[in-house]
Amino acid sequence: MFQKKIYSAILLIVMLSIIALAGCSDSDKSSANNKDEKVTINYFTFSPGTDHEDDLKEMISAFEEQNPNIKVDYEIAPYDDYFTKLQTMIAGGNAPDVFELNYENFVSYASKGALADLSDFIKEDKDFDPSKLNEEAYKAYQYEGKQYGMVESFSNVVTFYNKDLFDKAGVEYPAADWKWQDELAAAEKITNTSENIWGTYAPISFHEFYKVIAQNGGSVFNEDKSKVTINSPENAEALKYMVDKVNKHKVNPSKADLSGQSPEDLFKNGQIGILHTGIWMLDSFKDVPFKWDIALEAGNTEKAHHFFANGLAVSKDSESQNAAYKFARFMSASEEAAKIRIASSWELPAITDEAILKPYLEQTPPESREVVFEALDTLVLPPVIEDWSKMSDLINMELENVVNGKQTPEDALKVMQEELEKLK
Repeated sequence: MFQKKIYSAILLIVMLSIIALAGCSDSDKSSANNKDEKVTINYFTFSPGTDHEDDLKEMISAFEEQNPNIKVDYEIAPYDDYFTKLQTMIAGGNAPDVFELNYENFVSYASKGALADLSDFIKEDKDFDPSKLNEEAYKAYQYEGKQYGMVESFSNVVTFYNKDLFDKAGVEYPAADWKWQDELAAAEKITNTSENIWGTYAPISFHEFYKVIAQNGGSVFNEDKSKVTINSPENAEALKYMVDKVNKHKVNPSKADLSGQSPEDLFKNGQIGILHTGIWMLDSFKDVPFKWDIALEAGNTEKAHHFFANGLAVSKDSESQNAAYKFARFMSASEEAAKIRIASSWELPAITDEAILKPYLEQTPPESREVVFEALDTLVLPPVIEDWSKMSDLINMELENVVNGKQTPEDALKVMQEELEKLK
């Protein structure tokens, strides 16, 4: 679900360019909604769907009980229709006061000036302590040093491993300090092609690529995205590592080896020792007939983990920014919202309170659920630009060329560098 959302980011760009930036300033609006004024705010969202609408209602009731002068009206739209409808509302001057954004779309909205800066609200808010949230997850919803959103929920990718296959191969389980070579050595011992057992699996795709190069100190752009940095020795080494697992060491099944099956299905069948996939698969694996657990991903020069998130942002045109901020803060960091999320398995809050997280952490399998939250400390954000779709298509095409032996990693990165510079 989270990966699906990434590909919708490009759909926003053309429509965002027509958003009117007129209206009163955030500083003017921040003085509205004093504690005695009764207001109604409109919340637009996609993540509850039909499965969690009752959970959303429960959250809103808890918020309204704490804030009797604020009433929340909500509307849920299917994800596939959500951003088209949101853009129509904004372009027509009917923007919701507060609305949900996944990270990729958050960057697009923030860069176009569609969001209210929440920095002053946070600074003046004596009831909110940012340390209640994982620092890196909280900072993800900053843009150019200002807080334009509040992280609401997250998902990530970790290492899943089959303990039985490790035991059979006489290999120690993955450790937090594992490097790429440690994983490769374990995968070589586990792989048994005569029995269709593979040591490891990770896709060779744009999304995997930007994470793996980060594990080697590489990047697609520099920090402020003013320069393309994809053609580097670090990235060449990372790409070679990805491809060599398939073509040279033959520990990672190719597309042909998968024969139309998903790697998750192979893992369920006991045919993959190490699987790099999302924590949304935890429930799917709970009844497999072997012992398994999760661990942090191996890095090379450093750790890096995928981070997929939803957050709440306030419209720059809202006349009720103070009330909208309070609701965003509640959905992001309150004990009440976090408990409802965990109890209903509606994604995960990015909170740090271990007492609230305890019911989640105590569920087994896997035994090491704390890894899910430890991975947040080394999250890597998608390198979002306006031409996101063109960039991902370009990189995926060049990665395919390398896997198929049509390009060397160095030549492919040179092409990526030249083409990305044209997009910037």
